[in-house]
Amino acid sequence: MLIKKVGIDLGTTYSLVHLPRRGIVINEPSVVAISKLDKKVLAVGLEAKEMLGRTPDTIVARRPLKDGVIADYKTTEAMLRYFINKALGGIKLFRPEVMVSVPAGITSTERRAVIDATLAAGARAAYIIKEPIAAAIGANIPIGSASGHMIVDIGGGTCEIAVISLGGIVASTSIRVGGNKLDASIQDYIRRRYNLAIGEQSAEEVKKSIGSALFFEAKDRLSMEVRGRDMVTGLPRTIMVTSDDVTEAIQDELEAIINAIKSVLQKTPPELAADIIDKGIVLSGGTAQLKKLDALLSQATGVPVYVADDPLLCVAKGTGVALDNLDFYKRSILAAK
Repeated sequence: MLIKKVGIDLGTTYSLVHLPRRGIVINEPSVVAISKLDKKVLAVGLEAKEMLGRTPDTIVARRPLKDGVIADYKTTEAMLRYFINKALGGIKLFRPEVMVSVPAGITSTERRAVIDATLAAGARAAYIIKEPIAAAIGANIPIGSASGHMIVDIGGGTCEIAVISLGGIVASTSIRVGGNKLDASIQDYIRRRYNLAIGEQSAEEVKKSIGSALFFEAKDRLSMEVRGRDMVTGLPRTIMVTSDDVTEAIQDELEAIINAIKSVLQKTPPELAADIIDKGIVLSGGTAQLKKLDALLSQATGVPVYVADDPLLCVAKGTGVALDNLDFYKRSILAAK
């Protein structure tokens, strides 16, 4: 096999790269640092993320994707080139075939931008697959069967909800609520309640360490120290934040996710709805790791909810598997060039 195949989960927050027979080879933040003076790319991924909120005037560190779609074409192209070259390494005799996952609600213009950026980054052929389909494949859901499966993929920028049967999406919705919105809500809440300004990386750390979708009992409540800038004095200050603070901060976002799931269930044909009650809803994506999220969604919908194995890796695994079995999944692939 001289032609290399690369599956990419191009996420708003993190990008993952999957190679057949090697699995996930890259899992890095979707951040690029650029010099304002000569527009040169200085760093990509982990190195660039460490610069977020810490750069001098001459350097800008930014995320080229917003809500799951390309917001900055040139920077996305540079990031894709970096990930493809890093994954394959060494001298490439042949350009690789690349499959990229995109939100289910993507427009044809946004889809075109992803294909063009992938080809410009060095791919000989570019394929596009919808995130819920890729997540379902990565979560080992038999999407080709004549029965309904519901997947909820909550990433950094979007929440993708879909009912899949016979390899296609029967009912779906895509809302622009994900891990980044949760982080922003935590920042706002701490600013309002404690008069403390914290950065997005601190908010993400709070969410991962003590965040919960449901309130804990008093004896189980978690807490952690958070450092930031006092809004009144302007001086650095440290406070204690509890898991209840985080739960309260993210209520609106959780409500939006619940309403979106209910709207898809209402659009689902009765036969498939019966299958979903039987099999349950599968959660994937990085935000699926939020404590007690499965319990909250199950409580709200009355349907069992399960978190996939390695939820963060499902979409990347799915793109790799689909690319390796193009004939089998050809009905599920959105576009190719």
